[in-house]
Amino acid sequence: MGASILPPPAFRALLFSFSIFCLLPEHAFAVTRHYKFDIKLQNVTRLCHSKSMVTVNGQFPGPRIVAREGDNLFIKVVNHVQNNISIHWHGIRQLQSGWADGPAYITQCPIQTGQSYVYNYTIVGQRGTLWWHAHISWLRSTVYGPLIILPKRGVQYPFAKPYKEVPIIFGEWFNVDPEAVISQALQTGGGPNVSDAYTINGLPGPLYNCSAEDTFKLKVKPGKTYMLRLINAALNDELFFSIANHSVTIVDVDAVYVKPFDTETLLITPGQTTNVLLKTKPYFPNATFFMTARPYATGQGTFDNSTVAAILEYESPKTIHSSQLSLKNLPLFKPTLPPLNDTAFAANFTSKLRSLASAQFPAKVPQKVDMRFFFTVGLGTNPCPKNQTCQGPNGTKFAASVNNVSFSLPTTALLQAHFFGKSNGVYIPDFPITPIFPFNYTGNPPNNTMVSTGTRLVVLPFNTSVELIMQDTSILGVESHPLHLHGYNFFVVGQGFGNFDPNKDPAKFNLVDPVERNTVGVPSGGWAAIRFQADNPGVWFMHCHLEVHTSWGLEMAWVVLDGKLPNQKLIPPPADLPKC
Repeated sequence: MGASILPPPAFRALLFSFSIFCLLPEHAFAVTRHYKFDIKLQNVTRLCHSKSMVTVNGQFPGPRIVAREGDNLFIKVVNHVQNNISIHWHGIRQLQSGWADGPAYITQCPIQTGQSYVYNYTIVGQRGTLWWHAHISWLRSTVYGPLIILPKRGVQYPFAKPYKEVPIIFGEWFNVDPEAVISQALQTGGGPNVSDAYTINGLPGPLYNCSAEDTFKLKVKPGKTYMLRLINAALNDELFFSIANHSVTIVDVDAVYVKPFDTETLLITPGQTTNVLLKTKPYFPNATFFMTARPYATGQGTFDNSTVAAILEYESPKTIHSSQLSLKNLPLFKPTLPPLNDTAFAANFTSKLRSLASAQFPAKVPQKVDMRFFFTVGLGTNPCPKNQTCQGPNGTKFAASVNNVSFSLPTTALLQAHFFGKSNGVYIPDFPITPIFPFNYTGNPPNNTMVSTGTRLVVLPFNTSVELIMQDTSILGVESHPLHLHGYNFFVVGQGFGNFDPNKDPAKFNLVDPVERNTVGVPSGGWAAIRFQADNPGVWFMHCHLEVHTSWGLEMAWVVLDGKLPNQKLIPPPADLPKC
């Protein structure tokens, strides 16, 4: 009898299982990734100053989180310090998982000393560079790190795969405790003391005193393409960035692909991320190159007017013996950055940002609008308490507001109050949709600069299509404000200078391929128009990402109601949600 050509039963079963596995939907490949964040004090020295500071796992900057689109993240945060803590996963949509968003007293009470909380969420429809940071007081000055989302397995970048990927995270270093800095400022009503240095990957670099050894070096090979994942984690400063004698190609902002374009200098606000491709020179250049960043400063207040530098170093060819070549003897080239207040560069750069808007990565811009909002964003004042001398304008205290409402942080979490129907005494759902007292926003400011205070929210029915105009004001000086919206990406459909004109400006809106992001710089003395679809139920914070302005009240929140279907409803809170 001839040999059977049928495989044995066990193998047939295995083959059947494999064929079924191949037919499973993409999310079958998703995994749950576990991380543990121990919030602990660590002694760190920079600029010859040592201090004990709050860190994650004793690292500064904190650990890198790497996941793929579709993965579930399970991050246990244990608080071993005296400060209350909460962690925000900046730019993650948190679809139906608002309890994991992280801003203290907005979506959760903070994690108290000795307590823990598990942030549990799934990355849905996102890939690119995001980041995580503390979201209470000024603790994010030391508690931050990259959150890198790779595409699903088998999905390519819409550009050639880079040889290597390198996160570059900008920060600010204070020789003293930043908590003491903001505490003193809020008490006196004046502007806070500025930082002592900017950092790249936690290092100030050779342009600062005592920091030649504390320099980040990017070592590259000739003729390769590197992807730099840039993150601005600085507290209070937008930054220009450039690499001497090299241009870069912008391919992604805020974890959304853009139409690629080349530039020698880029602008990145606190909260924003930018992925760039760096093509190295085809040969060993017999030189090293500074990579520098310094502030774009538009306000009238003081700021840290210094420059952080890292070094781009090429690997020497094997033909040159290392003893023959000392990198220290090579010429060091420095880039030229724009002037500190170069708003024209800022406007020109941001105008080049366009969504990729391809078939694979479409730009789903809301074409119709259900609700329109007009928010002023800017500074103001609060009266000085009796029997106290204040250091704000004309003896007042500095404040900041949206539509002249300076936000009062509640003492219980807004999301809990909303979910359990206990909003009375916590918040009022009557945030003004336009300024209560219109004025010439970018002209001569009104004499009365006092703000109102309150915990006032906007309520949106599920799936509302929103258009929001954010208008800078000249009260206490025009200034660029990087506005960040939690729980959503939005499309920046228009930007301009002066006062927004509702009759003329909408005709110029880009509804085809506007840039999609989570943090937008409202131009100094100008306005930005954004659109988003309110398809994510919960309570979502929106605030200026200049930490000093957040401390002064330039923030508000949106309540997005549940939809009718199960996947349109906020799920109940986890059992370990911290208590106030």
